[in-house]
Amino acid sequence: MSFAKTCTLNTGASLRQIGLGTWLSKPKEVENAVEIAVRNGYRHLDLAMIYENQDEVGAALKKVIPSVVKREDLFLTSKCWNSSHQPDQVEKELNETLKQLGVDYLDLYLIHWPVAFAPSKGFYPAHPTVEGEVEIDDKTTLADTWKAMLALPKSKVKAVGVSNFTIEQIEGIIKATGAVPAVNQIEAHPLLPQDDLVAYCKEKGIHITAYSPLGNNLVGKPKLTDDSTVISIAKKLNATPAQVLIAWGAYRGYSVIPKSVQEERIKSNFQEVQLSKEDYDALTGLSKNGHTRYNIPFTYTPRWSINIFGEEIEKGATYSVNIA
Repeated sequence: MSFAKTCTLNTGASLRQIGLGTWLSKPKEVENAVEIAVRNGYRHLDLAMIYENQDEVGAALKKVIPSVVKREDLFLTSKCWNSSHQPDQVEKELNETLKQLGVDYLDLYLIHWPVAFAPSKGFYPAHPTVEGEVEIDDKTTLADTWKAMLALPKSKVKAVGVSNFTIEQIEGIIKATGAVPAVNQIEAHPLLPQDDLVAYCKEKGIHITAYSPLGNNLVGKPKLTDDSTVISIAKKLNATPAQVLIAWGAYRGYSVIPKSVQEERIKSNFQEVQLSKEDYDALTGLSKNGHTRYNIPFTYTPRWSINIFGEEIEKGATYSVNIA
């Protein structure tokens, strides 16, 4: 059975609970993946300027709109990159995204990270004195960027939100503007359940979209899809480990955006698997000995010397997030 469940945003808009992620997809893979996904029932696509593949997504959209699906039946999310956080840059980058995708509007536009980079020097501006680091703009606040997002024309963006934001960061922009984000897109899987953040967002009416629902192997740690508990539940349900991990996120009420470029996986990720409470609890128990966050920019190359999440490894960072 295909995954047809929807979630409702605080704007009243609805989106399919399972979407297609396009992060870390190689050139020429994404166009094919998006076309396959839409032809097989996906209606929620997650994109970003920094993925540097939105032109390919646009090429795929031309193949499926309107022959397979109407534009209004798709839910397209994209994200404002760090080097365009300055208020005079936000709409410029949005316009470039719309041009790349070949569409008139986005359903959702997110601040990709709670970090501003120096503008007009490329996606990863080199720090002028510290080799291997990006140049952080510590003058532009999250509130500045959020105000610019809120000011975007409704004809170009139906809803705005954030990504990779903590409770403190969301609280800060709400306090500065009175406006609650529609969505917070975060890394979430059984090794990083983020229960406090999930509860906070639920209380505020902020929908959560979970990326990296299968974990990932960016840091050389064991893959979550290879975990014995995940494999055991998958065998019992005659499902794939990926389907089980996607079902865990769906059980919690998120929307989930697994990324794949392989046709069979794109199709299988969209098949609904029902977890029992017992299986859900077993998966949730994987984090009982401590969480694993795979995606921490302080560990990137080039390094972002900023403490975003308060993780132990970020304690050596030069900057903290400038909220308001």
